[in-house]
Amino acid sequence: MIGVTTKTTAGTSLRLHGRDAELDAVAALSERLSAGLSGVLLVAGEPGRGRTALLDRAVRDFTAGTVLHTRAAPAERHLPHSGLHALLSSAPALAARVLRPAVGTDTGTGTYTGTAPGGLLGTGLPPTGLLDLLRHTGRTGDSGHTGHHRPLLVCVDDAHLWDPRSRAALGFAARRVDSVPAVGLLLSVAAHTAGAPDFAGLPVLHLAPLTGQAAGALLDDLTLGAVDPLVRGELLREAEGNPALLTALAGRLSTAQLSGHAPLPRPLADGPALARVVGGRLAELPSTTCELLLLMAAAHEYHPDGCGAEAAPVLRAAHAAGLDPDALDAAERAGVARAAGDRVRFDDPLVRRAVRRGAPPARLRAAHARLAAALDGERDRLAHLTHRALAADGTDAGLADGLAAAASDPGVRAEPLQRSLALARAADLTAEPRSRAARLTAAAEYARLGGRPRRAGQLLAAAREAAAGHDAVRGRAELVRGALALRDGPVGDAHEALLLAAALLDPYDPEGARGARFGAMEAAWAAGDIASCLAALDRKPAGPAPDDDDFRAGMLAALRGRFGQARGPLRRVLDRAGGDDDPVRLLRAGAAALVVGDIAAACRVNARALAAARARDIATLVPQALEHLAYAELRTGRHPRARAHAEEGLRTAHRSGQRNVVAHHHAVLALVASIEGDRAALTAHADEALAIAGPHGLVQAASLAEWARARADLGRGMALDAAARLGPLVRPGHRHGHFAVRMLMAPCFVEAAVLAGEGRDDAGTAVEEFADWASRGADPQAPAQLARCRALLAPPSEAEALYAYALTGHERAGGDFERARTLLLYGKWLRRRRRPREARGRLKDALYAFERSGATVWAEQTRAELRATGGTAARETAAPLAGLTPQQLRIARCVAEGATNREVALRLSISPRTVDHHLRNVFALLGVRSRVELSRLVAREETVTAG
Repeated sequence: MIGVTTKTTAGTSLRLHGRDAELDAVAALSERLSAGLSGVLLVAGEPGRGRTALLDRAVRDFTAGTVLHTRAAPAERHLPHSGLHALLSSAPALAARVLRPAVGTDTGTGTYTGTAPGGLLGTGLPPTGLLDLLRHTGRTGDSGHTGHHRPLLVCVDDAHLWDPRSRAALGFAARRVDSVPAVGLLLSVAAHTAGAPDFAGLPVLHLAPLTGQAAGALLDDLTLGAVDPLVRGELLREAEGNPALLTALAGRLSTAQLSGHAPLPRPLADGPALARVVGGRLAELPSTTCELLLLMAAAHEYHPDGCGAEAAPVLRAAHAAGLDPDALDAAERAGVARAAGDRVRFDDPLVRRAVRRGAPPARLRAAHARLAAALDGERDRLAHLTHRALAADGTDAGLADGLAAAASDPGVRAEPLQRSLALARAADLTAEPRSRAARLTAAAEYARLGGRPRRAGQLLAAAREAAAGHDAVRGRAELVRGALALRDGPVGDAHEALLLAAALLDPYDPEGARGARFGAMEAAWAAGDIASCLAALDRKPAGPAPDDDDFRAGMLAALRGRFGQARGPLRRVLDRAGGDDDPVRLLRAGAAALVVGDIAAACRVNARALAAARARDIATLVPQALEHLAYAELRTGRHPRARAHAEEGLRTAHRSGQRNVVAHHHAVLALVASIEGDRAALTAHADEALAIAGPHGLVQAASLAEWARARADLGRGMALDAAARLGPLVRPGHRHGHFAVRMLMAPCFVEAAVLAGEGRDDAGTAVEEFADWASRGADPQAPAQLARCRALLAPPSEAEALYAYALTGHERAGGDFERARTLLLYGKWLRRRRRPREARGRLKDALYAFERSGATVWAEQTRAELRATGGTAARETAAPLAGLTPQQLRIARCVAEGATNREVALRLSISPRTVDHHLRNVFALLGVRSRVELSRLVAREETVTAG
């Protein structure tokens, strides 16, 4: 079913969740029928996705005419024409009226019997027969008179299970239904049959798994909202967006279990629950096929990424067990599993889980034993030992030691999740508490690296239960716990856990202690806490580590404001990165490049870190590397590249459960949207970033998101709003923004404050602080930006020279966007000095630079300035706005955006009285009587122009 509320506690009303698009498609079909047209829609989906519920809802909602509704009976699939018989039997009175001349009816009762010679159960109905019947039915009204085309909706659920002749007739009718007025066919099929010849060419609606929000809404309906948040998360994760499975899981829990007062059954989705949802796919398969599927499911355990298992060992194990490899053909025909190149895989993960969890433990262990025997103990050492361990019953110290050694061996090629599985299984075979806890902790670390934070948390909890009190084991556990919180939790908690880890590990694992302190510094950095950053780095761990020592010394000096001392060690870190392939060290080198102001190197090193993380399958580092790379690209002014990296980073961070990284990617995307002029995207990304940043203490992400909002205000000419947003983030005090972002925001604040005509004292203070920052050489754009800020505050006799100096600085530093902003401000200054010819040259240069940067909103502001000089720009506005003067047009656009007369005056540096005068003339010229009418006219004309 498809989000159907069936549990008694939630009522029995038919309710669908997360299927708005599908319901719209069905409604569109119904509307076609009501208009006298015809149509067809094929609904395809895996078991439990909700095909039946969608058709039931369509039947309930269709009131415009007659409905024929049936569901295929698998037991009748070999009986010729049984499907058509079931369809017409769903409306016996109608069938009797339509078919009385052609097929058998009981003349005494007037009901269809289907027993006449040549009837539907015979062999005489041609493939065109169903289409002919639909045509005749469509001409039949309620009274039996012909000529009235009353809409007819034909719904067939599980049409792929019809007998071949009925299926052929149904497909023929569906492909030619347009020849019959007011007839619609709504068919549902299993996903793997949507491309079958009988249904070829039909429009297909694929049912995807429910989103988390939709699944949550369904669960609330099923439980009346009375479910503990932790239990809710377990249910949603276990159901994987399958509404039928979610319904089954909620139904098997007691009230105490739902409320979190009683433990949940393990596994939550057991064999019977999964069989109720997907067991039909397995029920009719031959026993040899089921045995082969169990081998495949067992092999998949060593490949938890879901990409499939290696085919060769599975086939060797099958051959040794006397199974015919052709047994897989039946599974392929049933849409259960298939071979793809050198891999074998299940079409639906729920089916794989049903096969594995539905098998008795002894059979599953035997399958693992066969796989272990089919693997080369030397070449496939880790896989061989893992399957041997999964086949074992009870503890086995020798096997556990060998498996743990292989999983920890860097010379063994394996993914982090495979190492995690091996170490967890080794822990299961270990009786000694300390060794068991150490192996569970190591398994948790690899699960974290593999992008499975929830699994890592479960393994840490198991390690704690092992009751091992040794400081080295506790330190490793705190290191993993802190690393998890750093990516998905309050960074203050992460900072304390990592400092504790460092203290515990100092005597036993200097390298681990260094990593913990660097992680603690990163947590404090995200929180904007310089003192905690310094505290994390203050103690030098034992043991030689030149790269780490240089990074530590350089960051300590930079955080203390001693950039001269920081540059040497951080440069050495950056130089060594050229020959490194460790993604963690490369990410540190990328951070070092940003601190020394080498933005090009930051882009290069972070791109290398991304490649290294991907090459090593370290899923948890990929979104972090993308975040650092996106930020570096943003600093260069390459906004499209930054957006591409951040969008990919957002997807990978969501998949690996790293909400803190998600917040940072949203902040980067908000900054990109702030110059591209996409207000909806800006609002969405900024809101998402702040929603996570607030509770998790991410001051840096919050500062970036607020900067994005302010920069968008400034681009739209709303200087007063921009200054109000930036003031608290730039000014000294307890509410100031992040220490590493404050000075990057300062040029925007100075510009906003000056253009708003308020806060010149604050702007002057910010300029002086920014001058100190620019002198440190940490930002290649800073000298040019400083000259621009000083030009804004300078008297006319000095401003021009400062603008010229700023433009020279931009030429050295590169970056179209910042250079264009200086050109725009210079052009405005020239226009107000009544030097329109010179202003036009600067403004056109600014316009083209903004267009190269994708800065749409800034380009529009520049075009308005160009028009005010009497010049022309691309995409001039069409009539009737073309009849306005440049100043009138600027005022009209500002008013259309909702600005008051005072706000317009501030934006355009004119008096409110002048705005009022021009606005009255605009109303008269355009024939409008209100601001609302003016807004509509401007929006309409600009839409035409954009088109």
